[in-house]
Amino acid sequence: MTTSAPRTCKNAEVSTLNPDDLLILLAVSHTGRFTSAAESLNLNHTTVSRRITALEKSLGGHVLVRASGGWELTQLGGRAVAAAERVATALAILAGNDDDGSPVAGVVRMSATDGFSAYIAAPAFARLRRRHPRLTIEIVAATRRASQTRSGLDLEVVVGEPQVHRAEAMRLGEYMLGLYASRDYLAETPAPLSVDEASEHPLVYFIDSMLQVDSLDAPRRLLPTMKDSLSSTNVFVHVEATRAGAGLGLLPCFMADRHEDLVRLLPEAIAERLAYWLVARPDSLRQPAVAAVVAALREATTAYEDDLLGKRISRRRQAPG
Repeated sequence: MTTSAPRTCKNAEVSTLNPDDLLILLAVSHTGRFTSAAESLNLNHTTVSRRITALEKSLGGHVLVRASGGWELTQLGGRAVAAAERVATALAILAGNDDDGSPVAGVVRMSATDGFSAYIAAPAFARLRRRHPRLTIEIVAATRRASQTRSGLDLEVVVGEPQVHRAEAMRLGEYMLGLYASRDYLAETPAPLSVDEASEHPLVYFIDSMLQVDSLDAPRRLLPTMKDSLSSTNVFVHVEATRAGAGLGLLPCFMADRHEDLVRLLPEAIAERLAYWLVARPDSLRQPAVAAVVAALREATTAYEDDLLGKRISRRRQAPG
């Protein structure tokens, strides 16, 4: 019996696979772009493209496909990146840069909303890096729907349950939007005693025409007649504009409650609960560094929810009657 030519050829190609090509693919997977990968590796764009082509020839299939935001891994590419992570870890151990042999190393890139990035993700990642100093985390602050391609991203954190394909989505936890005003604003304007009275005040919130997240549009149904006074795509602008007296702000309670000059209004009537969801490709979740980041995020959001629940119970106990 003779061996078929295609099988012999394919085995010969895999045997000549260059590990350096795997590391180049790993760099491309972090950014979704050849140019960015080339800069990080001190190579030129042409070399990156040529080495990816050589890798695809060795593996007998495409490892990348072009997407709207850059390059996205194919199923074969995901397996190749998993192998590349192991190669990178082995090289680090041999070089003496990973004394404990931990596979939690490399770059993890995540997109998330501004408030979540600053107050939940950043402290969690600081704690994580103290345990894994060879881990680098990049946060792209954005308030948007989950991408259908996730090119250049390992993880996304979005508001509201996402509808995604070829990805896994998991609920992290919830937060609350409340209505706030500054003490200076209330010194000049009587505090509203009802939703109808609140509707007569100017609103500080997202730019309606640019808001991409349906869940964040839901609070407007509570105050449909409020007129925007100052709007922005950045929630930190909402907080500071409300503190400056631009109007009543619909703000995340975990951000607004940090400021003693802000007063929450109508907490029983306006208390919109919104959920954070995490989205990632299955091949990304299998990478030790990504898995460690996901665990840190879940731990941080659970701690936040436990703290929020404790405050709710405390307020109920302090309530008269």
